[in-house]
Amino acid sequence: MEIKKSVLYEWKNLFKIYKFALDEVNTKLNILNEDFQFIHQHNPIEHLNSRIKTPESTMEKLARKGLEPTLENAKKYIHDIAGIRITCSFITDIYSIYELIRKQDDINILQIKDYIKQPKPNGYKSLHLIIDVPIFLTDRVEKVKVEIQIRTIAMDFWASLEHKIYYKFDKAIPASLRNELKEAADSANYLDERMEKIKTEVDLYARPQLVKG
Repeated sequence: MEIKKSVLYEWKNLFKIYKFALDEVNTKLNILNEDFQFIHQHNPIEHLNSRIKTPESTMEKLARKGLEPTLENAKKYIHDIAGIRITCSFITDIYSIYELIRKQDDINILQIKDYIKQPKPNGYKSLHLIIDVPIFLTDRVEKVKVEIQIRTIAMDFWASLEHKIYYKFDKAIPASLRNELKEAADSANYLDERMEKIKTEVDLYARPQLVKG
């Protein structure tokens, strides 16, 4: 998609606000993770990855939706221009992180899609949130949308592999591979459940024993 330089400048000017939103949310998450670690001796967040869509890919997504490629439509209809992926060790960590985000006074959760309790047919699992966060600029305050995906390491490994295969076959994955991917998703879920069980047992052993007296 060829874009005029003047139009591209306007889009890049808009997208810097999404960078500010990512900076804001990343800072919040790092603080929450460190505080949780201090209180519970366990950090729920293993990795944080963030990215911003390019103006070109955003315009293409608007076109696929049958919408005009305008700045207004991008702000209104494209919710994943700014995205953060949180990877954690355990399924319970996912919901702990969600609760920490939910309790932030200046974060508004606009949408929740729980693909852990209700996985996609191909086996995909993740917790998706669309939030907005206030960004204080020199002349105004903007509420900016950010998509947050929260997964375990096993879920993330599977999703990364599925994504690569999806595009390698131009979205037309052979049935045999689809079946293998679903089986791999089931194996990843089994691993998550086993690790959760082990964590629960470790926590029980780690509890201080009651002193008889």
